[in-house]
Order: sequence, then C-alpha cells, then structure tokens
Amino acid sequence: MSSSLNFHLPQYDGPLDLLLDLIRSQKLDIRDIPIAKITAQYFEYMEQARQLDFDLGAEFVYMAATLIYIKSKMLLPQDPELMEGAEEDPRQELADRLLEHEKFKNAAEMLQQKRLIEENVWSNPQLKAFISEDDDPGVSATLFDLVKAFGEVLERTKNRPIYEVAGEDVSVADMILYLKSVFLAADDDEPVFIMRMFEQQRSRRAMIALFLAVLEMIKMQAVEVCQKDLFGEIALRRQKQFNTVFASADPVSAIEKDYN
Repeated sequence: MSSSLNFHLPQYDGPLDLLLDLIRSQKLDIRDIPIAKITAQYFEYMEQARQLDFDLGAEFVYMAATLIYIKSKMLLPQDPELMEGAEEDPRQELADRLLEHEKFKNAAEMLQQKRLIEENVWSNPQLKAFISEDDDPGVSATLFDLVKAFGEVLERTKNRPIYEVAGEDVSVADMILYLKSVFLAADDDEPVFIMRMFEQQRSRRAMIALFLAVLEMIKMQAVEVCQKDLFGEIALRRQKQFNTVFASADPVSAIEKDYN
C-alpha cells in the first residue's frame, strides 16, 4: 500500500469528501482517476482511522467496495468484439458524483464567505435607517440560513435509510422544472417549505440536485428565501419577476449546459 501521503486523519463529511481531497491535493484529473492509486490511499486512510478507533460509518465501507469493483473491472481484459463499441468507462459514474459533490461544496463555501462579508459590511448600527417600516423582520432569511438548514437535513438523513436508485439520473435542470411546477400550483404569496421537499428525496444525490436548483432560482431572482415566522422554518417565496424569468429564452437549457 502507498505510504506517500502524510495523513493527519481529518474528519471528512462522507467518502466523496475524502476522495475529492485525495484527488485535488495531488492535482489529479477527476475524469481520469488513477483508480489503483486512489483505492490504495483510500484504504490507507480507513486503516489508520480503524487503528485510532474512528467510526467512519457504513457509507465509507460501501465506497470501498465500489472502488474495488471499479478497479476489478478495469483490470479485466477487454473483449475484442466489444472494443468496436463505445464501452462506458467504469469510473464515469464516480467521476460524475465527485464533480457534482464538488459543485455543492463550492456553492456552500461561497455562501459561507458571502455571509462573513455581509456580517462585516452590514453590522453598522445606522443600518436601521435603510430599513423601511414596512419591512417585516419576521419573514427575513439569508442564503446562509438556507445552507445551514440544508446541512442539518443532510445530517439527519445519515440516521435513516437512503435509497440510492441504480441508474438514477436526476439533474439540476429537472429539479428547476419540478420547483417551477410546485410554485405554479401554489398561490402567488404562498411559501414553499423547501426543507420538507429535501427530506422527501430518496437519495443524497437528489437532495444536492434540488439544493443546486434552489440556488440557481435564487440567482435568477425567480424566488427568495424567507421565514413565515421569526426563527421559523425556512421557505421559498416567488419574486415579482418569477413569470418573467421563465418566459425568457429557456433559462433551464442554459443551466443544464453549465452542469454537463
């Protein structure tokens, strides 16, 4: 087993976090993962964690089995009759999951930085002068509140079975269309309690796709984050330009290209 890595056994939020760190720290191509090398380093981390009595959880064991399976498929001799066809790379699905996970991490880090900037910039006591009397602090919420609440949902799902459907192909564009239909079915001022929708998803992959869809709709200024009551449940609410956004030249197709 490779011993070139000097592990300090940081705590990772799932096996995808660990794999992504191994790949990025060594400047490897995520689309061309050296599976034998990464598998050896992954098992080295697991072994050191075992010696230190770190509880890695079942998802780390499942990923270990997945890596072994991919490695074994790549070691099998190629069938000459199948060489003519476009045989799928056994690493493709893992690479797609890692890229999607990285997008989610980057989005979360960006929002965290935005929150820190806002706290430093808008902490002036004179801020009250810019808030009208019509503003209701009981319905204000930030993107950071959304990220924090979503993280809590992901944490809760670790304690319940998540059904990863084989071959499930859910995209951010699909989730945007799904959210659009939910808002169109609701009244104009009716909030959509997004945390409940996250918890209804059958896989972490679907949850992340839905979360990225929410971020895209906020970015398009189609919806905004709100709370029905102060410190209440996070919800989304249609902005005035909701219909205008989706009436423009197919914004969903453009988003789909960004995530492919």
